[in-house]
Amino acid sequence: MVGLLVETKLYRPRSRQGLVERPRLLQKDGAGLTLVSAPAGFGKTTLVSAWAAENAAWVSLEASDQEPVTFWTYVLTALERAAPGVAEGALAVLQSGTPPIETVLAVVLNELSVLPDQVDLVLDDYHLADGLEISRGMTYLLDHLPPQLHILISTRADPALPLARLRSRGELVEVRAADLRFTLDEVHAYLNDVTGLGLDAKAVATLEERTEGWIAALGLAALSLQGRSDAAGFIDGFAGDDRYVVDYLVDEVLDRQPAPVRRFLLETSVVDGLTGPLCDAVTGQPGGRAMLESLERRNLFVVPLDDRRQWYRYHHLFADVLRARLLAERSDITDLHRRAAQWYGETGDTVAAVRHSVAAGDVDHAADLIELAVPHLQRERREATILRWLDVIPDELVRRRPVLAIGFVGALMAGNQFQGVEQRIQDIERQLAGPVDALVVVDPQELDRLPGAIETYRAALCLIAGDPAGTIDHAADAIRLAVEGDDLTTSAASALSGLASWAGGDIEAAHRGYAAGAEGLERIGHIADVLGCSITLADLEITQGHLRQAQATFERALKLAGEEKLRGTSDMYVGLSQLAWERNDLGLAADYLRRSEDLDADLPQNPYRWRVAMARIREAEGDLDTALELLDAAIRVYVGDFSPTVRPLTAVRARLLIARGELVAAQEWADSLPIGDSYLHEYEHVTLARLMIAQHRDCAGLLERLRAATENGGRTGTLIEILVLQALAARDPAVLERALTIAEPEGYVRTFIAEGAPMMSLLSTLQRRRPDWAYPRTLLDRRTQVREPVAPQSLLDPLSDREIDVLRLLTSELDGPSIARELVVSLNTVRTHTKHIYTKLGVNSRRAAVRRAHQLGLLKITR
Repeated sequence: MVGLLVETKLYRPRSRQGLVERPRLLQKDGAGLTLVSAPAGFGKTTLVSAWAAENAAWVSLEASDQEPVTFWTYVLTALERAAPGVAEGALAVLQSGTPPIETVLAVVLNELSVLPDQVDLVLDDYHLADGLEISRGMTYLLDHLPPQLHILISTRADPALPLARLRSRGELVEVRAADLRFTLDEVHAYLNDVTGLGLDAKAVATLEERTEGWIAALGLAALSLQGRSDAAGFIDGFAGDDRYVVDYLVDEVLDRQPAPVRRFLLETSVVDGLTGPLCDAVTGQPGGRAMLESLERRNLFVVPLDDRRQWYRYHHLFADVLRARLLAERSDITDLHRRAAQWYGETGDTVAAVRHSVAAGDVDHAADLIELAVPHLQRERREATILRWLDVIPDELVRRRPVLAIGFVGALMAGNQFQGVEQRIQDIERQLAGPVDALVVVDPQELDRLPGAIETYRAALCLIAGDPAGTIDHAADAIRLAVEGDDLTTSAASALSGLASWAGGDIEAAHRGYAAGAEGLERIGHIADVLGCSITLADLEITQGHLRQAQATFERALKLAGEEKLRGTSDMYVGLSQLAWERNDLGLAADYLRRSEDLDADLPQNPYRWRVAMARIREAEGDLDTALELLDAAIRVYVGDFSPTVRPLTAVRARLLIARGELVAAQEWADSLPIGDSYLHEYEHVTLARLMIAQHRDCAGLLERLRAATENGGRTGTLIEILVLQALAARDPAVLERALTIAEPEGYVRTFIAEGAPMMSLLSTLQRRRPDWAYPRTLLDRRTQVREPVAPQSLLDPLSDREIDVLRLLTSELDGPSIARELVVSLNTVRTHTKHIYTKLGVNSRRAAVRRAHQLGLLKITR
């Protein structure tokens, strides 16, 4: 996750008065990417601003945006504001975990592909954010670009993108420095019509020739010519290449400024953004805000970043030259950087404070700031920022700072960079074994946490290496070494131990670990993380057969969340829906799913979990086609986490195929099953037993092995299902009686009645044998209750048959062009139908349309 977004980065630059109209550069075509690549000062931003649509998604990039989560958060936020609803789901996936960027982009691409109108995405100053990680995501975006999205990139250097491939496909429009240079007519319009210099044709031609149409140089020349009586002589003496031209003109500009203004320009050039208080701090003089407003009025190369005149920046070229001049005139500017670092530190911008501390040569202070910032950045999952500081702080300094060193270890592991981590841990241990007075520690409490933290990271390394026993041992050591009150270490270690136990099938130990982790997180106020743990806790409790305990877990989590829309709240209702479904209260189950949708406060796994839950309801209602569509959609949007995959969606789908009688397709799934009796494949093997029963094959041996394993492992929920299958396979009421005896206290219903007529026959036999037992009779009554079909809620303006066809395909993974091919219509027709669907359903995104359709039962319509 990232901190607060800088709103001004999402604003299109304000249009300036008197710009030269350049229609030759404003011709658009159907290419997906427009690249405006040229050196500084060629008017790239001005052109892109004029080119993009009025409601374009705009992002002004900075060097700090090289962090992928930060970059994509800004991009998705900009798209969401340009087309509300289009990036809502992608943002939720991005900011709730660390999924592959391809997973995040797939969500927004699907939404974009059915928009009725085009969206322009502008990435201004792309060179500042360009890097390997950003390029990977951008390449994926460009390779899957729907026609509804047009990307405009302005940059000083060609980005690391597949330009040659895009060029060969005709998917790239390029605007280069040669295209951006002012023509003679444009130079004339600028110098005479815009700036009002009144130069004759010869003077205009001379400046056009000497500057070669370079816009920045012309702007500087025009500024220097203001008020001159010897304009002709100035122009005649104007010569040199671009670099010398800029140097000469800046000399002219700076030399013509009053001394206070000149000093202000030079000293404030050390910072990227300009605001009054910051300028006051750097210069040591008051009046920064008034000075900035004066510079703006005088067109002295300051660019306003908001409409309130709070923040500005210098034109990039002007800033570069100012910094070069500052260094030429002052051998030491560390005091300026030190003041900037202090101001940024006091205002809470640690990243900028570190940057200026390093520039001031004060790496010790930078290390202090980093050490204090690491816990906060880790809570916000900004480990990429911490990793960038690895190259800033010298190794010899880190070797004296164990708390800083462990922060770097955590960032490396969070970034899946495990190589060398064990060596770093050993270095920290050597530091701790040496003299205490040789260590540099900003926060002594963090020093006390180190032994426990070291063992926690070793536990994680073992888990990654496939050594669950080692994970459990190191996690136990971490808990033993944790200082009193260090709930973060004990919670993390407990959860890691739980993961290792779960993967091995020890559900009781896994539950203990997660319960301890959730309790610790609650004590330190990490309620959103408690909700995440609650999903796992309830899943384990369901596996143990403790349905009532699972319900209490979900309800307790909701109570902790209160009225806040904390991440994971939606998932609690999905879990409650599963429990209501098991009790055959399908109306309540559907209501829980609707509440989950309305909250829109979910984890990355919610989209697939929601679809699985809704598929169960549709299957229970007899709508097997819609159930299969929902499961297929769940597979497409699946996002995993650190929990073991104990119920693969392919196996869930295979069960539905068996219920539909599609045994050949189910057998194809079974043929791909892994060999072995590992707990991780238990759900798949139970599914295989279901298939064998449907095929009238003997599965007694398989079921008996599964029964023994689940009984020994305390997986009572699974044991009940296996006993049901044994009873059905052998037609044995005695085995069913045992299953019912275990299930009755927890109120199981669908586990029995979903088995259909064979189960009803066994229940009837058992009822005759034990007429005083109410539970079998209750199940028989629930099975014979006829549920009224869900009627689609009426719309004031009902969907047409063709719109329903499009709506059904919106639930699939197909993009707009694929939907058009499927329906044998044009893409424009699909866009028109989609726009009508959104209007009639009162939504503004594909995801919302599908959800609303399920709420109304529209996808159950058959013709």
